[in-house]
Formats: sequence, structure tokens, C-alpha cells
Amino acid sequence: MSDRALYLKAAEDLRPNDKQWQAYETVGHCVLLAGPGSGKTKTLTVKLARMLCEDVEEPRGIACITYNNECARELETRLDALGIAPGGRVFIGTVHSFSLTQILLPYAKVAKLGLPDNFQVATRRQTRIALENAHAKVIKGPENPQTWDFRLGQHRRRFLNRDVDAWRTADPQLTKLAETYEAELRQMGVIDFDDMPLLALCALANHAWLRKAIAAKYPILAVDEYQDLGRALHAMVMGLCFSAGMRLFAVGDLDQSIYGFTGANPELLRKLSERDDVETVRLGLNYRCGSQIVTASEYALGEVRGYRTPDGAHGGTIYFHPCTGGYPGQARYLMEQLIPEILARRPGLNLSEIAILYPAAFIGDEVATAAMSHGYGVIRTDGNALYPRGSRLMRWLEQCAMWCCGGWRSGQPRVSRVISEGAGLFHELLATDDDRLEFQRDLIATLWDCRDEAFSLHDWLTALRDKIIKPRMIQARSLADEFETLNTFIDRLGPTGNVDDFPLGEFAGIGSGLDRLNLSTLHSAKGREFDVVILFAMEEGRLPRNYANAADIREARRLFYVGFTRARHEVHLMYGYANQSRFVTEVKNRLST
Repeated sequence: MSDRALYLKAAEDLRPNDKQWQAYETVGHCVLLAGPGSGKTKTLTVKLARMLCEDVEEPRGIACITYNNECARELETRLDALGIAPGGRVFIGTVHSFSLTQILLPYAKVAKLGLPDNFQVATRRQTRIALENAHAKVIKGPENPQTWDFRLGQHRRRFLNRDVDAWRTADPQLTKLAETYEAELRQMGVIDFDDMPLLALCALANHAWLRKAIAAKYPILAVDEYQDLGRALHAMVMGLCFSAGMRLFAVGDLDQSIYGFTGANPELLRKLSERDDVETVRLGLNYRCGSQIVTASEYALGEVRGYRTPDGAHGGTIYFHPCTGGYPGQARYLMEQLIPEILARRPGLNLSEIAILYPAAFIGDEVATAAMSHGYGVIRTDGNALYPRGSRLMRWLEQCAMWCCGGWRSGQPRVSRVISEGAGLFHELLATDDDRLEFQRDLIATLWDCRDEAFSLHDWLTALRDKIIKPRMIQARSLADEFETLNTFIDRLGPTGNVDDFPLGEFAGIGSGLDRLNLSTLHSAKGREFDVVILFAMEEGRLPRNYANAADIREARRLFYVGFTRARHEVHLMYGYANQSRFVTEVKNRLST
């Protein structure tokens, strides 16, 4: 079936929903306001396929900016099912990846950004050293320099234009620290994570020719999760789409803006949606959650949105579980009583369809310990996971492991997908057909020799690193931190590490989500869905946090709402008897009236 036939067939699934079809039919700037479970990802991917096939002539393409690498992978997977492979005419990635690969790497020198020749992306070790050196020169205090990291990042992201007086006067000490820290990075020949969009925006703002070049390559810009992407991305959109002529298709939900600490501002999406030159479409159906969960989620949010479920949708159920014994007591109750009750009520339910969500990563340690002591496997996607789940390199290695553990027989994942994702990681050095052919040949030969689920993960990762990754790292300027993550994980699995080595099949299971409980912070669960969601430690002081101001409380409500709306059939709220969150109290009271 041709690419066109695939997306036209998929589009027919949108036709019964008049709002999804309206978004699919738009021809100008469009903002799609899409609540949880509203089918926004399907609408976005089918729309992307249509625009690529009908509205953009080769060799031009489409750029799609997402919030994180997990979102990018989901979009790539769905587009692949429509016959559109990532790479080539389609860029899909984060605003940082877009800034780095589409603006800074090709144009930094000619745009006169003052970056060192052949600059690289800093590793975490390099950013720590730079902050320590800057702190010693500017602050000169006895405290740990890393305690300044959060404030420093906020200050740098706050000022998109450093020519304004406020950059000097609002907080002179932080400004001096920022400038000294950035100078330390440049001495090392590197840029950091926050540098990427800030420098890219500076280049776009100062060079009309660069805006025209980006618009010529990508006449259409799509943005997913717009509410979470902050002021730098918004400024890029304003310049590229409302000045340089790119067409915008933006998707977001004001009620799911939960990253205020990184500079996200839901008002930017609201203002964009209210422009006269933008067609705004609101999706009102929730296909994911049971009707009772949809009703209760509005109580969780504290505002009425009018979302509905389709006719004939299941009901869904909310359960309340007050516990004693603090987090250890809640974790014991969860594993000894609640999980067995859920499995008895829902026979055949795979553990991967159960998610345990909590406000902070350290709480997950208590849950993970209890799960393992009761014989349950877990997959963690929080900051205390075995390795960062957002790492592009580690997620690609998961795909490689899945191929080695049976994918080579079943075609899941397809070898072409494994090759294309790997080629995307090393795109800087695969400039010719010969380079790409050599990479493909080396990768397949290495994977072919490791097709055994019982293979030592330590030995398998070491082989991939030494034969495929390490020889190419010298030219891969954007992967230094990813390579450091891989080396750290290999060391943890080694003879002197703190993690017992385990079989390759288990690593592949982490990638494919086999029969294991999902453990995640509320933030990391965004965009995912499960049959059963257990909201753990829903307590005052944790959600919302103590001493939260009005804006923080509104964001905490949105975070609670995000957790609620991950569930298809059941939501379980767990908390201490005497310390339940005000949000839990409100949901319980309103459901009982």
C-alpha cells in the first residue's frame, strides 16, 4: 500500500469526529487544543502525513518539535506505520535537538555566535566543573556550587534578550554567575542544554537569511505539547511562522502544563490560540478514560471543561485507600493487598497495564523495594531508574536488544527501523551513501552475532559500544553526554559495579514493556496511558508542596489531573489517614454528593 493510501485510510477513522476532521482539513495556521485521551496524537500524525504528501514538494519537508525524546519516538513509530520513515524530509525531535541540528551545527559559524570551532555538547561532568569554577570566581561562598544550578537555569531562560537593562539590574549576581559559567563552558569548547534554544533564537532573531533558510527547508512547522515548551520556542514560532512564512500546526492542552519550573507558560498557548490568523480547533471527546474517571478528573482539576466520552463507553471506577505507616506502610499495603485485588478483579491483566505514580522519584525507591520483595518486576521511568529513560542512545539500544531477542524473526522491531534510528543518532558522520552502508553493515554483523536472550547484558553493551558506537563518537559532537550515560551503566553492571548483571532478554523486556509494574513520577507519566493507575503518596506537603504559592498550587492541580487521566478503567488514590491531599478530599467529597 502506498504512503498516500495508508494515511487516507487512517484519515477515515477521523471523519466521524467532526473536530478531528476539521483539524485534518485545515490549510493555514492551526492550533489544536486537545485534552487527555482525545486522539490528538493520531490526529497529529495523520495530519503530518497528509501535509508531507500533499502540501510540501520534495525535497522540502516538515519539522515537528516535541517536548521530549519519548514523544518523538511515539510520533516516529506512528508515522512509520503510515509508511513515513524518520529522517530525510521529516525532522522529529525536541526543541533542543532542533536548535542544535538544524541551526547551531550547520550555521553557528556563519551566524557569528562566538562559539568555538567544532564545539560539542557538554557532558554532566563538564557542566558541574564549569559551575564550580564560576561559583569560585563570583559567589566565593562555602556552600555546594550545585545548589545554584536551578536558579542559574531559570535566570538564563528568563532573559531571551540580554540587551535589555533588566539583564543587568534584576539580579546582578546571578547575571555575573551566568556569564562566567558560560565563559567556562566556552573555554572547554562546549555548550550546555540551555544554550541550545537560547543561541538558536539569537541566531534567528539577528539573521533574516537564516529564518528564510529554515523556512525553505521546512515550509511547515508542527509543535506537539506546545504548553510545555517555554518562551524560547514560542519566540522561534513567532519569528518563523508569522514573519518568515512557515505554516504552523500546534497541538497542546493548557490543563496539562506541568513544567513551570523549566520555564513553561501555558499562557503562551492561550495567546497563540486567540490570534485572528490562527484557526483553533478544540477536541471534546475522551476516548481513553471511563465516564466516571472523566467526571472525577474535572473535580481533580477544579474546573469544568465539558469533556465527554463516546456513546457506549465504559464507566471507570475511583477507589480511595487511606493507609498507616507512612510510605513503607502504603507500599506494603499496595503489594500485599491492592495489587492482588486488582489482578483478581481483572483476570488476565498484564502488570504492564498497571502504573504506580508518585510526586517525587525518591518515593519510588520505597515502592520498588516493596515490589521486588513481593516478587513483582518493575520498570522505572523516574530519575532513579537504572539509566535515564529519555536517553536517545539507551532507547535505541533497547530496540537493538529487542531485535536480538526475537525481533530478527518476527520483524518487531523491523531491522530498517533499528538501522534508521541508529543512523539518526550518528547523522553528523553518515554524510555519504558509503558511510551509511558501512554503518548498516557493521551494525547488522554485530547484532547478528548476539542473538541470544541469555547473553550477558554487560558483554552485549560492551560489544555494541566498542564495535559500533565508540569508533563513531569522535565525530558525533552531540552525543558526548549520551556516551557518558552508557559508560556509567556498563560500569554499574561490571564486576565492581553496584547492579547485578542480567540477561539481554531482560533489557529487551524493559524496552518492550513485558509483565512488570510501571513506576513513574507524575511528571514522567505524561502522555502515557494504562488500564489501572495508582496515585501513591497523594498527601499535603507533597501535592501540593508546603508553602506553595497560588501559581504553584494551580500547577500541582494540573499535575494531579494529569495523573488521573492516565487511567482507562481504574484510579486508586493512596495517602496517609491524617494527611490526605486537599485535592483528594475535594474529589472524594464531590463524588459522594
